[in-house]
Amino acid sequence: MESKPLTGQVALITGAAKRIGRSIALRLAADGADIAINYKSSKADADAVVREIGELGRKAIAIEGDVSRRADVAAMIAAAEKQLGRIDILVNNAGMFFAAKFEELTDEQWDRIMGTNLKSQFLCSQAVAPIMKRQGRGRIINISSLGGKLPWPSFTHYCVSKAGSIMLTRCLARALAPEILVNSVAPGTIQFPGEPPDEEYIRRVPLQRTGTGDDIADAVVYLATADFVTGQIIAVDGGRLLV
Repeated sequence: MESKPLTGQVALITGAAKRIGRSIALRLAADGADIAINYKSSKADADAVVREIGELGRKAIAIEGDVSRRADVAAMIAAAEKQLGRIDILVNNAGMFFAAKFEELTDEQWDRIMGTNLKSQFLCSQAVAPIMKRQGRGRIINISSLGGKLPWPSFTHYCVSKAGSIMLTRCLARALAPEILVNSVAPGTIQFPGEPPDEEYIRRVPLQRTGTGDDIADAVVYLATADFVTGQIIAVDGGRLLV
């Protein structure tokens, strides 16, 4: 029987109960990894992903936690290592996205999006790095966004958080080498079944479609298995950055 590329590895994915996180979790499991699913409030959805992964013949656990809080992150990392034995791959996927006019942006909105989109990636990476160093190998994959490269005035807070994620990726790639490779996937517009199509995006981009969760999962798998790639930001956007 042909071995799968992630057989024997354990992946922890934050915000993995729904949407992109769910797609990543299922794909990494299909490629042989055991999975720790982090969620904040979507317990039923997280449990459903755990069941789906079990049907693929892999181990999976769901761990509740607010990844913008250091204590929650420490407990999550400890639980994942204890129950699954190791952590080889961290996918910092947890995030939020909402519009707010710059003139009306509140401290609470700024702090909330920075905590979820950026501080969480710092905390989780810092917590998992000693485990990966001890194992002699690890992969950290941060989910950023085209918003980290393009200025969207109605999403200033979001864009700044994702630009921070991109620079965090580059800094960690140097700080944690050579044992740990750190890269980022920057999605364009990603849509799921039942959502109305983003016609403007489809007209604008060279590939004339929006992305899917599987498109992002494909990029994550590549970075989880690559051995000579670090500090890179892969835009999975249908060519949006070209126009």
